[in-house]
Amino acid sequence: MRRLNLAYQVFGAGPIELVFVGPVVSHIELFWGVPEFKAFFDQLSTFCRVLLFDKAGLGLSDPVPKVRTLDDRAAEIEAVMDAVGFGKAAVFGMREGGPASIVFAAKRPERTGALILYGSYACMAGASWEDVDGDPAELRALLVPEAGEKYTPSVEQIARVQEMGRAARSAWGSGATLKCMFPSVRSTRQAAMLERMCASPGMLRASMESTFLIDVRPILPTIAAPTLVIHASDDPLPVQCGRYLADNIPGARYLEVAGCDHAPWLTDPDRILTEIEQFLTGSHAAPAQSHRALRTVMFSDMVASTEHAAAAGDERWRAVLQRFGEITTDLTERFDGMVVKSTGDGYLTTFDGPTQAIRCAEALRSESETLGIEIRAGIHTGECDLLGTDIGGIAVHIASRILGQAGAGEILVSRTVGDLVVGSGTSFDDRGNVELRGVPGTWQLLAVDRDGARKGSAEAKLASTPTPGPRTAMRRSDRAVETIARRTPWILRGMARLAPATGRGWTTTRPAPVRAAAPDL
Repeated sequence: MRRLNLAYQVFGAGPIELVFVGPVVSHIELFWGVPEFKAFFDQLSTFCRVLLFDKAGLGLSDPVPKVRTLDDRAAEIEAVMDAVGFGKAAVFGMREGGPASIVFAAKRPERTGALILYGSYACMAGASWEDVDGDPAELRALLVPEAGEKYTPSVEQIARVQEMGRAARSAWGSGATLKCMFPSVRSTRQAAMLERMCASPGMLRASMESTFLIDVRPILPTIAAPTLVIHASDDPLPVQCGRYLADNIPGARYLEVAGCDHAPWLTDPDRILTEIEQFLTGSHAAPAQSHRALRTVMFSDMVASTEHAAAAGDERWRAVLQRFGEITTDLTERFDGMVVKSTGDGYLTTFDGPTQAIRCAEALRSESETLGIEIRAGIHTGECDLLGTDIGGIAVHIASRILGQAGAGEILVSRTVGDLVVGSGTSFDDRGNVELRGVPGTWQLLAVDRDGARKGSAEAKLASTPTPGPRTAMRRSDRAVETIARRTPWILRGMARLAPATGRGWTTTRPAPVRAAAPDL
């Protein structure tokens, strides 16, 4: 794995550790020149120890060659927390930062003290990148069966999302996209510079395309942390997205504020900060110590093992079984998984994320063929009971039943897994909806394509979209500002002090300098 530098900043003297997981528009130094941003985080830091960071490929962090998966983004949250010594933190996700925060909270409940989601979403049900040019009324009619009337945006809301998508696709760097997201921002010139310095056009396009493909709805019921969902009523990202999150995360509190800007520092910041402070420092019930967490479960076994054993003889077959076990253990460790137990002619293994599980299954299939045997695998991601070295729960049963549906040489996964590996370059063949014995409902199953993402598919286009760093789109004047941001950032912060934000006077703090976490990601 390559070593990746993530730029981060930690400040504040409050007793609560909080990590802010921002959107694709992110630059942890340049944003301090926005008075409203500075005022918001100054106040937040009076009751929190705040950690800001630029995600990989954005702002001051290292560029990456292609779009990041949700697992990658969740790993970045943990990496910067480790770098500053945060143990258990409130995770504050905004827009694209929301799904990554949701995945982190589900995978690492022991490190998530609370979850705050602003202007975020679980999925963009039924929509695609190509829909930005479609008729909004026709698009709404297509969305209703998938999202339901309650959570489907109006024609006007859809038209606004389309306007933002068209600006992002063809005019990134001009300020047009940020003006759609933040209508109250008056300076188009400042908005244009922020666009160019936060993300390259390639990274922006890939990030927005992945927005239409990601779906974390199945994960929402597994969230154990106290959760606060905040959404502006006229946010460019339809308010129905926030309402869905609040309705489907157990015990979530919901705050809907009046406003049209896609940022908490521009939309009723006083009320939002008051609510966050009460939520984090008040008497909301802390969750009981949980021994449940989101895991990806994989069952694998050898096809026709009885026939192979009879043909090979006992001694030779024992050698094959031993070698198969060694290969399984080695590959599981290589892909950061854990072998839970043997199932006789196969194994139960778990992984932090579904991409690692699929890659392990592909490698295991290839290695097994050198032994003259075929395997099959079933994979599902869901909430599991952590029982010491063992594991239990409905997710384990689902993965086991999926294995039973798999044919020789086949890696079969649930739709949940398919929705979580967007951007990994994995393509699937639809195996239809089936009933799994002992599991309620019907389940859509997908078979991993041996040849990777098919040419022309949405996944192939996304995985092949180059995502260079922001410097590729910067002007000479932008590079001068970037130099100031890196070497003398207090000049930018001083500019913010000269242009105070609206609202009450807040305490001024001086954030720590930018540092770099260098995790192996």
